[in-house]
Amino acid sequence: MKAGYVALIGRPNVGKSTLLNALLGQKVAIISDKPQTTRISILGIKTTGAGQIVFIDNPGIHKPLHTLNKRMMNFVYSALETADVLCLLIDATEKYGHGDEFVIETLRKVTTPLFLLINKVDIVRKDTILPIIDKYKDLLPFKEIIPISALKGTNLDVLEKMIYDFLPEAEKLYDDGTITDQTLRFQLAEIIREKLLKRVKEEMPFVTAVLVDSMEERKDTQNGEKEERRKVTYISAGIFVEKDSQRGIVIGRNGRLIKEIGIEARREIEKILDSNVYLDLEVRVRKRWRDSAAVLDLIEGQR
Repeated sequence: MKAGYVALIGRPNVGKSTLLNALLGQKVAIISDKPQTTRISILGIKTTGAGQIVFIDNPGIHKPLHTLNKRMMNFVYSALETADVLCLLIDATEKYGHGDEFVIETLRKVTTPLFLLINKVDIVRKDTILPIIDKYKDLLPFKEIIPISALKGTNLDVLEKMIYDFLPEAEKLYDDGTITDQTLRFQLAEIIREKLLKRVKEEMPFVTAVLVDSMEERKDTQNGEKEERRKVTYISAGIFVEKDSQRGIVIGRNGRLIKEIGIEARREIEKILDSNVYLDLEVRVRKRWRDSAAVLDLIEGQR
C-alpha cells in the first residue's frame, strides 16, 4: 500500500483544476478561463487498489500584489513543503515567458520529486511538443516528463502509475469514499463564484469573492396538508466587490446578470443537495477587501 500527497502547481490557467477533476472522475474544483480562479489549496483524494493519492490543487504561481495574493502563494509554498511528488503543469499552447521564469525560480531549491506535465497536447501539433521538452528538461531536474490532456484524459493513467512509483509505502490518509476535505459551505460558495466568473471580464474576476452567510433546510407542506413536499434549502450569500461601479456590473441592467448567476448556481446546488433551493444573493461593496484580513478570514473560514 502506498499513499501520499501530490501537488499540482504551475502558472494560472494552465489546467490544474481541470486535471484534478479528470483524475478524480468528478467535479471537485471549479473551472474558469479567468486567472486566479483557484484561491486556496483544494484536496482531491483518489483511492485505488494500489493505495491513495491526495492531490493538492493550488493557486497559480504569480507575484502577489495584495494580501489575498500573498495568502494564495502561501498555500503554494505549504504544498511545496508537504507534498511527496510535485507536478508542474505547463500549457503547450503558450510561449515561455516571464511568468514561467518566475515559476522555475520558485521551484529552484525544491528537492521533492518533480514531474513536468505538458498539458493541452490535444490541441497542438505533435511536432511542437519536442521543442517544449528540450526547453524545459535542463531547467529543473524533472523525474518524468509527460505530455497530457487534462480535458481529454490523455496519458492520465500513465501519470497515475508513475506517481505511485514515487510515493512512500504508507497507510491510507483518508477513509475510503472520501473525495475531498472541502466543507459544503465552501463548495456552494465556489459554485456561485464559478457562475459569476463565467459572466464577467476584465478586472472583475480579481475583485469578486463569495461568502455563504447561512444555509437552512426547511420542510414545507402542500396546501397545509400533512404530506410533506420535497425539502427546501434556503441559502443566503454575499458577493464582495470593491467599488459601487463593480456592484452595478454584477447586478446588471434591471438585475439581469445577478438573476442569471443565481439561476445557474441554484440548478447545480440542487443536484448536490438533492433539494429545492431558494438562493438569495446580495452584492456588497467592501473597499480594498483583498487587503482586509477580516474579510479574507471570513472567506477562507468557509473551507
